[in-house]
Amino acid sequence: MTADTHAPSASPDWKLDGVRVVAANQLDANTAQTPGMDRKAAINFARVGAQKLWAGTVHIHANAKTGAHHHGPLESVIYVVKGRARMRWGNALEFTAEAGPGDFIYVPPFVPHQEINASATEVLECVLCRSDGEAVAVNLDIEPVEKPEAVRWVDPTHPA
Repeated sequence: MTADTHAPSASPDWKLDGVRVVAANQLDANTAQTPGMDRKAAINFARVGAQKLWAGTVHIHANAKTGAHHHGPLESVIYVVKGRARMRWGNALEFTAEAGPGDFIYVPPFVPHQEINASATEVLECVLCRSDGEAVAVNLDIEPVEKPEAVRWVDPTHPA
């Protein structure tokens, strides 16, 4: 067996510096918020020492939507747990797509977007991961187009 050249020189205390489990009832609501949605942090630097990612939950109430916003240089991944998400994006929120339970949504850096709960009766529940330990949310004042263009994503690796 070869030695890991990336390992720290001193032996870490894996009991204190190893795996962390954050219970569902211990999520932290003290995070950047966007009007229309509730974010709660599970994994970030302050909570567990994460330096390269942020993870938590997002709930959007029935028939509600967030304000337009972006997340600066961060990449975001949203996993839909329950409900139906409608995403709008672009300089005038002119594009739209929907996602349901089990679907993943990728939001590139600096993309103006808006999350919408497409259901009038049930809460939209999602898991959110970002590419940095801090949750950046920059709220925008955008006048959205009236009828956005529906966009169907085609996987360049599996175009069929």
